[in-house]
Parts: sequence; structure tokens; C-alpha cells
Amino acid sequence: MYSPNTLTIWEAQFGDFANGAQIMIDNIIQCGEAKWDLRSGLVINLPHGYDGQGAEHSSGRIERFLQATDSDYRSINIEEDNYRMDIQKSNLQIVYCTTPANQFHVLRRQVARSFRKPLINFFSKKLLRHPECISNYEDILGKTKFTPIYDDLTISDPSKVEKLVLCSGQI
Repeated sequence: MYSPNTLTIWEAQFGDFANGAQIMIDNIIQCGEAKWDLRSGLVINLPHGYDGQGAEHSSGRIERFLQATDSDYRSINIEEDNYRMDIQKSNLQIVYCTTPANQFHVLRRQVARSFRKPLINFFSKKLLRHPECISNYEDILGKTKFTPIYDDLTISDPSKVEKLVLCSGQI
């Protein structure tokens, strides 16, 4: 909070290490702007991928952070201008990047924006290194923004989708 124009990242070695910092997260990071008009661009990296270290040791408790946000994500419009306004109104940003390019763009966006919001960044270290998730230079240099949602291009008729399952980590 001291230097809002820098990229400050705190990374837990394992996602559950945030449990020890939960009091600070709850009282300063998630509500600091509403309580004390303190804006923060802090990035909290929480590895959350069940990378062979055991279930409790790898869980960043995504549900805890989703419950702590004051945004109604059902109403967020992902068109760039509306998306930006919705994020400005919220207290936290919560992302789960699935490619190295998305990871790059979400961190670049954190610094390039004209406003500051804490970013809770869940990711799997193993997934970011997986051969099928490797980004090429066009993904990093060609795109100029973080992609909030990737469409599943294998679905021929999206209107026939009856159920959507969201998951995190490695399923």
C-alpha cells in the first residue's frame, strides 16, 4: 500500500500458507479501500494445483476468497469497458490463470491500470509448465489484454449445453 505504482507480489509456497495471513487479508487487503480509503495493488499468488504435495498443502481455499469479494460475478459483463468498471467497483480480483500468457497479461494489467485493486492469483505451477499449456510469443506479444474466459471451441452447438462444471487445480 506504501507504493501503489509498483508491482508487489506475495507468493505463498503452498496455497494454504495464506491461512496464517488470513487476519491481515480480511482486515486490510479485502476491505482496506472501504474502511480506510487505502487502495492496494498487492498481488497474492496462491499455488493451488494439487501438485503432488497433498490435498491440504496445496489448497489456496478459493471458496474463502470468492465469499470475501463484494462483487456479483453473475452480473459482470466481460466486454472490456464494462468489465473495467465492474472491477473498479469491487474489492478484490480473483483469477485462475491457465496459460503462461494469461499469467503475463494479468500481471501486466495489474501495473498498467489507472486504478489499484488487490489481485488474488490462483495457479498451478505444474499446469503453467505443462507442454499443452505452453504459450507462444504471439500469445504474449500479439494480444494486449488478459482473456477472462476461453471458449470451448469443441462444442458445435452451445445452446445444447445443459450443465457447466467449474473446477480448479488439476482434475
